[in-house]
Amino acid sequence: MTIKETVRDKRILIWGYGREGKASENYIKNYCEPRSVDIFEGKIEDIDESEYDIIIKSPGIKMLDYEPFHKKKFTSQTELFLNQYRDQVIGITGTKGKSTTSSMMAHVLKECTGRPVILLGNIGLPCMDYCEEITEDTIIVFELSCHQMKHTKVSPHVAVFLNLYEDHLDYYHSMDAYFLAKSHIATYQEEGDYFYKGENVPEIDTKAVTKTVRTGDVKEVPLKVFGEHNQLNATFVRTVAGEVYGCSDGDITKSLGSFTGLPHRLQPIGNYSGIDWYDDSISTIPEAAVSALKSIPGVKTILIGGMDRGIDYDYLEDFMAEHDEYNYICMYESGKRVHDEYLYGHPQHRNSGVSKSIVYVPDLPMAVELAKKLTPKGSGCVLSPAAASYGYFKNFEDRGDKFAELVRTL
Repeated sequence: MTIKETVRDKRILIWGYGREGKASENYIKNYCEPRSVDIFEGKIEDIDESEYDIIIKSPGIKMLDYEPFHKKKFTSQTELFLNQYRDQVIGITGTKGKSTTSSMMAHVLKECTGRPVILLGNIGLPCMDYCEEITEDTIIVFELSCHQMKHTKVSPHVAVFLNLYEDHLDYYHSMDAYFLAKSHIATYQEEGDYFYKGENVPEIDTKAVTKTVRTGDVKEVPLKVFGEHNQLNATFVRTVAGEVYGCSDGDITKSLGSFTGLPHRLQPIGNYSGIDWYDDSISTIPEAAVSALKSIPGVKTILIGGMDRGIDYDYLEDFMAEHDEYNYICMYESGKRVHDEYLYGHPQHRNSGVSKSIVYVPDLPMAVELAKKLTPKGSGCVLSPAAASYGYFKNFEDRGDKFAELVRTL
């Protein structure tokens, strides 16, 4: 059923008024002929359900698992959109790499298929803002977050689940709950659908044809974006573009080579005070920080830390113990935790002398000033925090922009 058919002459409550909430209000009021549209930003117990036919929940609002979201009145922008367009959608999720892979996928398909391609979703582009642009021939690349998928009971025609690492445990409290939310990208797929998963993603019970994309499948191509992880992202894109959309290998390789990447993802800022600076503010997990150090040639300093969501930093601390060639500048709440866990709790560092390369400062301005002093001229420094930005910045984009501003004043 289309969105217009679903909401026409209905009493609508939009629960949450961020980007998605505003997009829902705009589309429904202007195109769908509802009976009424109200906005609400409070708690579920303060909603009088009898007053509404449909309640559209925004993804950032947390609902306890026992709360009855299965009621027919509750839905989401994502679910309404997929109910209408799922046959045209490539849905992409994963703990890391989903924005880059979604953008890369849209870029390649636009160049190789000759069809209209729209990129939308969790990348900051609410899907309802694009409904009026979609034709029967349009390919829709939809970046999907765990929050968008948690209560969604419909899956896209093509699903891509890149990887699974510990993240968002402040919201989900367990890896099982986090995975369950993301798994809905494939759970409700139908016969004839496609599901592509990374090798560390658990099996999902789905009717789709399932294929695991492994690191051994990587066929390296010239890319303008750094890192082995982006070669793997490109392999997902190559596989989907070739197997589902019939693009030739030569055309795919050419279009991959012209993809320039996204802001705040291993993005070069420039050379200041004789140091090459890189913004990887999108990094919110330990694996991303380690990947940044492995990906960028010549980096000698990394800035780590942000909001402490209680995730496990053993992976990063183990890497730190084995690599004293880097300066690790820790900041904010999670940085203090990494610093203290490493110095006072990590078994490998004792008597190694590695602790001299690890230091804590309270905030980003002090970290940048210290990085200027510690980083050898001719080498590089990267902001790859392995932590969320909340509580200190508006979002990861704001954090990256502030970092760039500080660097440019050196």
